Amino acid sequence: MSSILTNTGAMTALQTLKMVNRSLTDTQGMISTGKRVATAKDNSAVWAISKAMESDVAGFKRISDSLSLGQATIDVARKGAETVTALLTQVKEKVVASQEENVDRNKIQTDIDALRDQIAAVVGASQFNGQYLLENTEQTANSGGINVLASIDRSSDGTVASTDIRVNKQDLGTGASSIGASLTSLTGANNDIAGDGDAAAFVMTGAATAPTGTTTFGSASTDSVAAGTAFSISITGTAGNGLAATTDRNDISYVARDGDTMADVVAGLAQSFNSYAADDLGTDTTVNAVVQNGNEIAFTGHDGTGDNFSLTVNQYDPDASTTIGGRLSALADVDVTTQSGTDSALAAIDGLIDIAIDSAAAFGSAQMRIETQSNFVSGLTDALKSGIGTLVDADMEETSARLQALQVQQQLSIQAMSIANQAPQSLLSLFR
Repeated sequence: MSSILTNTGAMTALQTLKMVNRSLTDTQGMISTGKRVATAKDNSAVWAISKAMESDVAGFKRISDSLSLGQATIDVARKGAETVTALLTQVKEKVVASQEENVDRNKIQTDIDALRDQIAAVVGASQFNGQYLLENTEQTANSGGINVLASIDRSSDGTVASTDIRVNKQDLGTGASSIGASLTSLTGANNDIAGDGDAAAFVMTGAATAPTGTTTFGSASTDSVAAGTAFSISITGTAGNGLAATTDRNDISYVARDGDTMADVVAGLAQSFNSYAADDLGTDTTVNAVVQNGNEIAFTGHDGTGDNFSLTVNQYDPDASTTIGGRLSALADVDVTTQSGTDSALAAIDGLIDIAIDSAAAFGSAQMRIETQSNFVSGLTDALKSGIGTLVDADMEETSARLQALQVQQQLSIQAMSIANQAPQSLLSLFR
């Protein structure tokens, strides 16, 4: 049946034309954007995944910048440590040369002093953007190193967490530790010191045999000590063989660095005590501090009758008036102007060289790890971009072919609609 009110053919042709036009619009959008999924309405699931991955790519770009900054910072520190190692080797050459008696030791000492000053200058200059890794004189929680942002990790439940590469400082400072005169020693329950000389003078009375006393630090040698915690030993009294009173807490002291244990404190404090005894108490006054069990010091006094003196061991809270000395502070004690000084210097210099070598090696390992991570992040970013492209990018060859087909369909649909619209005209012949 033919009708002039309802043209079914025209309606069918119109719907076909609308469908073709919609497909043509979508295809032209793919061509103009290059994406098969450009908005959430195109494919909400794929669009959501692609946006999450794109945010990760943006994060990894920032991580790449962080790794580059960290690598540059550590590179400066490594070169500084290597330079210090070379300078210490020159110091060793001077010390070995001073072993010969027929040399001018004073001139050699002048050269050593100059090398020591140069080491201090290198350590002071080895910084990048204000970040020092060859000095550790701060007393903050992060004073022992820096964290380099290395990755962002997305778990199966969608939770994202960052991962850092920890690079510890390698203290090559030549400055000595000191504790301010304003500090008040700890007593009572907060004191990690127990035994002879704990917050009270321990009298060592000279007699036919040397008096002894033992002080224990903490419960074990592995106990950690907060950076900036200071320890000192005060000696007071009168001795017949030249023992003088000392109230200068910096003469016999140790200030803990970040990462120190009680074993480090005890070793440093005993060394400081013995150094003071050798330099200031006289050769006839034998006073020793011997480390036992890692966290104990056994003190031995002079065995001369009437040489009575006392010692007090103090501990102080971390405070701004304490200064943490460098691990190369013993370099200041190198004195080759005497035979005994050359012997001591020769024994000490290898230990200082080992410290510098270990520091340079530690920075080298950290730099290698950061470089490896940087290469991985770069490759991972490329892989993520490729994955996102697979999800949302349009196949341009297929899209081009589809565009041409749709253009032909559009033209045919228009032609079909034109034919359908002309169909009612044939009804006029029935009324002639």
